[in-house]
Amino acid sequence: MVQGASGGGWSSKVEEGVIVGGLLVVQCILAGYVVFVDHVLSLGANPLSLIVLGAVASSLFFLPFAVVLERKKWPSKISRTLMAQFVFIALGGTTVFQELMLLGIKKTTPAIASAMPNLSPGLIFIIAACFRLEKFDKGCKYTRAKILGTLVCLVGAMAMSFLQSPVSSSPQLTTTSYYDWILGCFYLFLAVVVLSIYTVLQAATLVSFPAPLTMCSVTSMMGAVFTAILQFIVDGKIDMGSPRIDETIISTIVLMGGGVVGGCVVFQTWCIGKRGPLLVSIFGPVQTVCSALLSALLFSQLLCLGSLAGMVLMFCGLYIVLWAKSKEGHSIIHLEGGDVEKALLS
Repeated sequence: MVQGASGGGWSSKVEEGVIVGGLLVVQCILAGYVVFVDHVLSLGANPLSLIVLGAVASSLFFLPFAVVLERKKWPSKISRTLMAQFVFIALGGTTVFQELMLLGIKKTTPAIASAMPNLSPGLIFIIAACFRLEKFDKGCKYTRAKILGTLVCLVGAMAMSFLQSPVSSSPQLTTTSYYDWILGCFYLFLAVVVLSIYTVLQAATLVSFPAPLTMCSVTSMMGAVFTAILQFIVDGKIDMGSPRIDETIISTIVLMGGGVVGGCVVFQTWCIGKRGPLLVSIFGPVQTVCSALLSALLFSQLLCLGSLAGMVLMFCGLYIVLWAKSKEGHSIIHLEGGDVEKALLS
């Protein structure tokens, strides 16, 4: 009995170490990918082409896992409601969200772009409460804490956007680029709003279609098709947008965007199943710090004190929201026999 308990305890410690260490590595990888994308955009790459390449690669990466692990969960018939949900998730999560993020990265820095998604837990709470997918009780201290955390996050995001000097962060920019900087931050904020909306939609969809890998694979491919159609309408052709984007860069986009980043998403999904979405969300700021360090080392992009103060406020707000979520286990709302809120912070 003692040996079994000791073995179980050791196994638990190993699993905990794998989860924590793995999540740290995942955030560093995602930060590196954001910095890489920023470099590719600076070479003149068309953001829409990057979305198409990454989405196709991601879909092809997820598909084998979906077939092996989730084939028995596939419905015999796809309803119109489910198809509509897939279309909206594809448009929001692939085309609109990624286009806004890439435009934001192009006009700001990878560090700012990595920090903005930390707003999503608070915005998800607001959106989910509006659709009555999450309990909203003004008299509950945890609800008030989530509201406070969301407000602190928003103040931090505004401070980070308006107090950062484009000239100090990117020496090649002039003072006239300040409005472009604000526009880029606005793009990033809209991207996070879209992210929050389609995350809530994903959570609702998973209630009737409990196959997340399949959903990711299908919606990524649909999003790639939608994005390619949009690029053809806007540009009249589908290409990378610059002769400087050679086969090596394209191969790196496919490998990183589909294989490596896809693997990170799969690992995070596994961690969510083991420890829940809150633990995964806590590691979000690590990506911001890594992006800032990589940008400073590789491209001399620095953050001013005002922007750093905004990031600290945003992180404080994030952890207030996550603390309230962790204490509010009784408020989880079930819809049609499924747990809608379980995936809201994933």
